[in-house]
Order: sequence, then C-alpha cells, then structure tokens
Amino acid sequence: MKKAEKPWGGRFSEPTDRAVEAFTASIHYDRRLYRYDIEGSVAHARMLARQGIITMGEAKAIRAGLRGILADIEAGSFAFHPDDEDIHMAIEKALTARIGETGGKLHTGRSRNDQVALDIRLYLRAEIGRVVGFLKALKAGFVELAKKEMGVIMPGYTHMQKAQPVLLSHYLLAFREMLDRDEARLRDCLKRVNVMPLGAAALAGTGLPIDRRYVATLLKFPAVTENSIDTVADRDFVAEFIFTASLLMMHMSRFCEDLVLWSSDEFGYVQIADAFTTGSSIMPQKKNPDVAELIRGKTGRVYGNLIAMLTILKGLPMTYNRDLQEDKEPLFDTVDTVEACLGILTAMIGRLTYNRQRMEAGAGGGFATATDVAEYLVMKGVPFREAHGIVGRIVSFCIQNGRELTGLTLREFRRFYKGFEKDVFQCLTVRQSVNARKGSGGTAEETVRKRIMEIGEC
Repeated sequence: MKKAEKPWGGRFSEPTDRAVEAFTASIHYDRRLYRYDIEGSVAHARMLARQGIITMGEAKAIRAGLRGILADIEAGSFAFHPDDEDIHMAIEKALTARIGETGGKLHTGRSRNDQVALDIRLYLRAEIGRVVGFLKALKAGFVELAKKEMGVIMPGYTHMQKAQPVLLSHYLLAFREMLDRDEARLRDCLKRVNVMPLGAAALAGTGLPIDRRYVATLLKFPAVTENSIDTVADRDFVAEFIFTASLLMMHMSRFCEDLVLWSSDEFGYVQIADAFTTGSSIMPQKKNPDVAELIRGKTGRVYGNLIAMLTILKGLPMTYNRDLQEDKEPLFDTVDTVEACLGILTAMIGRLTYNRQRMEAGAGGGFATATDVAEYLVMKGVPFREAHGIVGRIVSFCIQNGRELTGLTLREFRRFYKGFEKDVFQCLTVRQSVNARKGSGGTAEETVRKRIMEIGEC
C-alpha cells in the first residue's frame, strides 16, 4: 500500500498495518448510515457552491455522483471494502473514482467528526419517528383489548398477593398510560436530537465562509449547535434515546412477565395464540410463551447498551476521541431491538384470549373485599385505623374457621362491631367493590369507559 492511498496519509511514512485497519474499521456496521451520509453531503455541496467556495458546476457533479452511489448501494451493487474504514471514506472514495478530483472538494469545511455527528442525528431522527409509529400501534392495541374485555373482573395484586378486585380493562389501560409517557419522552428526546452539527469541523469550526443555517434549512433542522467543542464531543442524545428505549422495554417486559405467569396452569387467566408460542423438543404437551420471554430477555440487552454508552462517555477528555466509534453498535442494536419488540408485541396482544370466568372467580379469593368492609365502617363514622383493626380480626376469624366474608352472618359480623347492618352484604361482592371506585383514575366501569372516551378524543 502506498501512503497516498489514505486521504489522511500525507504525513505518514509507512502504511497502516492490516491488523490495525481491521481493528479500527467500522464500515461493516456504520454502512447503514449511507443514506444520511449522502443526504448530508448533498446539502453540504449545495452550501459550498452557494457560498462560492466551489463552483456550481462542481456542486452539480458532486450531487450527481452521490445520487449514483446512492442508487448503487440501494440496488446492492456497491462494493464495500474493509480498507475504506467507515461509510464516510467509502462514499468519498467512490465519488472521487466517479467524478475525478472534484470529488475531493466535497470535504471542504468539514471533518469526519462533525460529519458523523450529523449522520447519527439524521438517522436517529428518522428512527425515533419509526419507533413512535410502532408505539402508537401498541397503544391502540391495548385500548382495543380494553374495550373488548370491558366488564371483566380480575384480582389485582400487590406483593404478588391478591389485593383488591379490578377491571381487566383498567389493568390493560395501565400499560397504555406507561406507553404515553414513553412517547412523550421520545418526542422530548427528539428536540435534542434535531439540532444541526455540521460546521463544527474537527472541533474549532472552520475559517471558510460556510453557512450553517442554510444547511440546517436544507436538512430540516430547526436549530444549529452553538459550541463547536461540545458539538463533536456530544453523544448525550444517543444515551438519552437508549435510556428512553430502556424504559419502554421495561414497560413491555412487565406486561410480558404477567403474560408468562398468567398463561401458566397455576393461573390460567390467559391463552396466548399458538402462532406466538413454541413447543418443547422433548415434552409434546408443552406450549411455551417464548415471545413474551424473549421480550423480557431483550430488555436486559437494551439496558446493557445503555451501560455501554454511558461507560464510553464517562472518562473521555474533550473533544472527539475514537472511543466514540463505539456509540453506533449499541444505538443500532437498541433501535432494532425496540422496533422488533414493539411490532411482535402489538401482533401478539391482538391474539390474546382471557379466561373471564376464572379471573372473576379468582378476584373473590384472598378476602379481596376486606378493604370495602373497612370503608363501610368509615362511612358509619368509625376511624379508619379502628375499622382496619376490626376487619383484620374478622379476616383472622375467617382464616381460623375456613370461612369467607361472604359466608358470614350479620350476627357474626356484629361479634366484632355492633354497628354492622344488613347493608354490609352489599359491599362484599367483587363487582360492587369494583364499581364503588368511581373517583378519577379508579377501576369503576363508568370511570374506565370515560377514560377510553378521553383517549379516543386525544
């Protein structure tokens, strides 16, 4: 290899070691940025010509060459080589081969440091839009399922113990609320992604008369970065996106955890469609919730990407360091993982079948209406702490004698508090318990229906 073969090789007296080329190359994964690299380069060339830094004819030749490269890449006929180092050098090398030395003018006034920052921002801006689209579909899926299962009562849990009866629809809408927050975080993250970095050059800007705001207009960025040092060092927006994705994955994982538990024989609350389960290689009776388990497992993978990104950044001296090459694989993997999980979970929840009778039967166990009895006493003027103790003693009596609250007589209730009346029996059914909770955010059917209407109007 001759030293002149590298665009930056002028000051080097010997070629790069092949092992070093292989070790430092990123072309095998950052090639997926090709569309954004070309988009940014087209805008940069137009700006250079507008500013008189290159001629209009040169800019036209550059743009035509870049369009040809784009067409070849998308047709699968473009040859990537490891010694191209990265997507920027691969495209610049191909451009120069096509249009001659004019191709070498494209890099005027910029560095790979600000170029890669631009590519990542363009890429992430597009992918956030895709993720939000997937997220909206999943949100709609939860709402449709909540409508379908309206009126179905299930046991609510705290500490994995039956606590109080709730509507299945109310439970499903809880995940819709989580996803609302995820969408809001993604949109907020987009504000910090959507800032144009090109023009920072290596770290200090450039002495050439470039027009950054014109490039921002061409690329539909509402703002430009304000400090060239920060611009090339900044990957906060990457870490922020992966953090936001981690929360989104966590929310999907929590739903999947319930699916895994509830689809077991021990619960029997839900059936996952065969199309979203797998079998055992040895046990012919098995139906395994592998999709739910994999989403749960891939959540840890995205967490790992976040830790990797934060670790890359934590000790970097200003400004750009080659460590930042390692930002792309965690980012790309996070985008791919989140989009895949959103897509498959949306499809799967549309094929869930809940065992309504078993859920409602389960909702009555574990003295689930004990709190309703305590609240009944509160309405009779009993201080809550005293009411809590009275009902606790009633529950203890039931446990010791193998009884349920619904099986007690009025006389037995009055053994613990003289003020019990016949109307106590009205608060012992799970349906009465559910529909008593009419306050905003509660599980009463009328409240849940109202919330679904509000969601539909948003």
